Amino acid sequence: MYDVILIPTDGSEAAMDAAKHAFSLAERYEATVHVLSVVEQSESASIVGRGDEKLETLREEGTDSTKHIVEEALSRDVDAVGAVEVGNPDRTILDYADEHDVDVIVMSTHGRSGVGRFLMGSVTERVLRDGKTPVLAVQR
Repeated sequence: MYDVILIPTDGSEAAMDAAKHAFSLAERYEATVHVLSVVEQSESASIVGRGDEKLETLREEGTDSTKHIVEEALSRDVDAVGAVEVGNPDRTILDYADEHDVDVIVMSTHGRSGVGRFLMGSVTERVLRDGKTPVLAVQR
């Protein structure tokens, strides 16, 4: 039923909670987990004169977030790969799902918030509304 499972992450505890649900599915169906962190295009571009430096910092944070979940998956004998992409979070998640033939997206309804960040809940809502891939929305 599920061969490829996508876990979008923003580095929050809520994203890790969603990942645990994805791991259970992956164990049951012997699926591969893809962990995706999206560096928001508008946030990285909004720092005038320091855009490249800020973008690199955000990429590093995204790499750390994906690495943590990938390592947890591997410790459970779940095949996992990580990716960091720059763009609009919901659109990038949906495009990634299409490009990698994802069978289900597992994501939290609430994530990290703050200046320049979308609440994961609003991203989840747009992924649910605009995508064609099934979504398991994990409430926290």
